[in-house]
Amino acid sequence: MRNEPRPGRPRASSRETLAEAACELFLEQGYEATSVADITQRAGVSRSSFFNYFSSKSDVLWSGLDARIDQALAALTALGADADAAAVRGILRSVVHDFAPDPLALALRNAAAMGLEEELVRDTGLRSARLAEGISQAARGSGIAAIPADILGSAHATAVLSSLRVWAERGAGHGTPDSLVGEALRSIHDLPWRI
Repeated sequence: MRNEPRPGRPRASSRETLAEAACELFLEQGYEATSVADITQRAGVSRSSFFNYFSSKSDVLWSGLDARIDQALAALTALGADADAAAVRGILRSVVHDFAPDPLALALRNAAAMGLEEELVRDTGLRSARLAEGISQAARGSGIAAIPADILGSAHATAVLSSLRVWAERGAGHGTPDSLVGEALRSIHDLPWRI
């Protein structure tokens, strides 16, 4: 039997290895000071391997949540005229259901150490706007007027993203994102689905 080097890491482990390397470097030298080349060198993979998994350095942090938001937006669109508070809130809970600690959670917990405060505010705003628009469209599709629909969209999107941030900042052992989202959504009771 010959001992030949394997042709590369399995796809799943390369993604995880890149994310781990990126987070280590963000903690060690800061987000801005870390380049894609630094990440690939630390992970022991090529630059093209990085771009097989991530479109940018920021995508290392957000790709997992972005995929969940994409699924939620598709599910919201599929509701059509049948959108109601229970259906929408069920879809929003799926965004954080079984959310395990990942690069985003680590970044949210260590934002200052990674030099990510401004980046996280900006990028959270982008995700919040996308999610809010999807919720607002679902509300309008069910017959709610534009302004109340936009308010519902913003409130619900904020509940999801704020819950995820608070969960990450608290750290392991302090509840789940699911329970925090449930509490946050209940706090929107003054904004009923139908006005």
